[in-house]
Amino acid sequence: MIILLKVLQNIFYKLCDLFANHSMFCQQGANLTFRSVDHNLPESVKQNPVLTLRVINIDETAMDFLKAPSEEFKQECSEQDNSRVFKKIQGMLREALSKRGVRVVTGLGKYFRRIDKNRNGFLSQADFKEALKVFHLEVPEGDFESLWLILDDSKSDKVDYGEFVRAIVGEMNEYRKAFVRKAYMKLDFNKTGSVPMVDIRKCYCAKKHPLVLAGKATEEEITASFLETLGESCSNPNEVSYSEFEDYYEGLSIGIMDDDDFVNILRNPWGI
Repeated sequence: MIILLKVLQNIFYKLCDLFANHSMFCQQGANLTFRSVDHNLPESVKQNPVLTLRVINIDETAMDFLKAPSEEFKQECSEQDNSRVFKKIQGMLREALSKRGVRVVTGLGKYFRRIDKNRNGFLSQADFKEALKVFHLEVPEGDFESLWLILDDSKSDKVDYGEFVRAIVGEMNEYRKAFVRKAYMKLDFNKTGSVPMVDIRKCYCAKKHPLVLAGKATEEEITASFLETLGESCSNPNEVSYSEFEDYYEGLSIGIMDDDDFVNILRNPWGI
């Protein structure tokens, strides 16, 4: 591509605009104007406040080369925008979830599984809006619409409810998940994907729980509280699936900033 440099007062662009909008800008006769100080240019060029590149000829081979990175650039920008939407909503809900994260996350899981009549893991926009009301999670309409546009990329008006919960609540990192899986695998030694509640009761040990060590609660009280909360999240009160077990610790994870503190909460009662 051959270019002619000329200083003009015009619209200012960033260099990344060449990649994001090559079809618009990379046309013969186009003027691309930049702020000189924003780029690594020779001092002699920076003496002029603006730099304009005029496209006078286009190398089609080079144009094809530009198209591939431009798609990658668009994808990266899209992912960054999505992340900002998720973090904004998670920030709105953080205070409410820090106080009742376990019951909200486990409750949402049970609620979604109950209303999922087709048992396919997908629910409608109306279902999710109703769930937010039921659990007193306030998300402004505009932010909900932004979230929905991202999640419902197929425009089917159906979204996986696990993906929805992760978007509004966040998700445990892989380090934490590895210990949740380790604890469940110790309980589910037959690898059936389901653990009887009686086995959960037998294996759970509250001896090193902080409240017990501080003398503020007995082992029996802590165990009863744990079993009650976990049981309320289960579709079948007599057994616990892995997803229900993970939901419990997903909710617990929200209020624990340090990974090692979270891991100790798993190690102590399950002996892992």
